[in-house]
Amino acid sequence: MIFAATAIAILVVMGLALIRAFVGPTVYDRVLAMNMFGTKTVLFIAVFGFLSGRPDFMDIALVYALINFVGVIAVLKYAQRVGAGECAEDG
Repeated sequence: MIFAATAIAILVVMGLALIRAFVGPTVYDRVLAMNMFGTKTVLFIAVFGFLSGRPDFMDIALVYALINFVGVIAVLKYAQRVGAGECAEDG
């Protein structure tokens, strides 16, 4: 019962993170919100794996965490270069 409540709470926080990602005033707010969404997704996968009795979901959660980390770093590097004027918008 407590894990089901935890899963519901994680889903609520994921929804709030999506709202922040769409409303965020700066690119960095949006990236931070998407990073938070990815972290909560990892937690949700882990809790769902525990609820369904499938410990192999932890492997999926770890892979998703690594992809989330690399993706956030890549987006921040791109945003930094665009802010510095190194990337051209028209190709």
